[in-house]
Amino acid sequence: MSGLSDLRFYCGLHQPGDAGTFERAFISINRLRGRRKPVACADVVIDSGAFVELEKWGRYRHSVEEYADELRRLHAAGVVNITAAVAQDYMCEPFMLAKTGLTVQDHQRLTIERYNALLACGLPFPILPVLQGYAPSDYVRHLRAYGDRLPHGAWVGVGSVCKRNSRPEQIVAVLCAILRERPDLRLHGFGVKITALMHPGVRSMLYSADSLAWSFAARKQGRNGNDPAEARAFVDRVRAAAAQAITPWQLPMLWERAAA
Repeated sequence: MSGLSDLRFYCGLHQPGDAGTFERAFISINRLRGRRKPVACADVVIDSGAFVELEKWGRYRHSVEEYADELRRLHAAGVVNITAAVAQDYMCEPFMLAKTGLTVQDHQRLTIERYNALLACGLPFPILPVLQGYAPSDYVRHLRAYGDRLPHGAWVGVGSVCKRNSRPEQIVAVLCAILRERPDLRLHGFGVKITALMHPGVRSMLYSADSLAWSFAARKQGRNGNDPAEARAFVDRVRAAAAQAITPWQLPMLWERAAA
């Protein structure tokens, strides 16, 4: 279990050039493709752009091999210090299933297939696998389907949670189901907002998280959604939350509630 004070928080950024003022950054491959100027951040996780690809086109426009080739170029040319690259997963929210015309099980199978294919490319940095589903039991099924592909202590992304930030108890149920099955895993929450991070159950079960919520909030309120000052203010809010006294969260109790 983690706490917000030691949670590895990766600030989502639209503009790679802004990464130099952040300790950690989470940047989409769609923002890095073809880039030659170095990204001045020592700890960068590269996202596969899954949400945009499926939401706009209902498919990936780039094959696993094309994704791997671009990742390899970025690494070899010293453009990005790649801590990990996220596999090309398939989200399982109902609106995403409507985009592809496939089922949750199809999306889970495709997620593992693309993870396997990316691993086979032999990239010189870690690949972040992603657990997908919608109901907590979906994630357990997907976890079991991965089998020994996920070694002890693996760093694993948890997908299809970003649209549940207003209902953090739903995120808790998903995380709890996963950790009840594999308490050794280090879970990463994609697109987790302050609302969810303030929930002690979410915080206690995440090893790391990323968020671009600052950009959405800025645009919604009529400000610049690409302003790095907005991003820095968001990161400061995340850090400030760590200083707040919170009643300790008991994971066994969460497990009991999720199983009920």
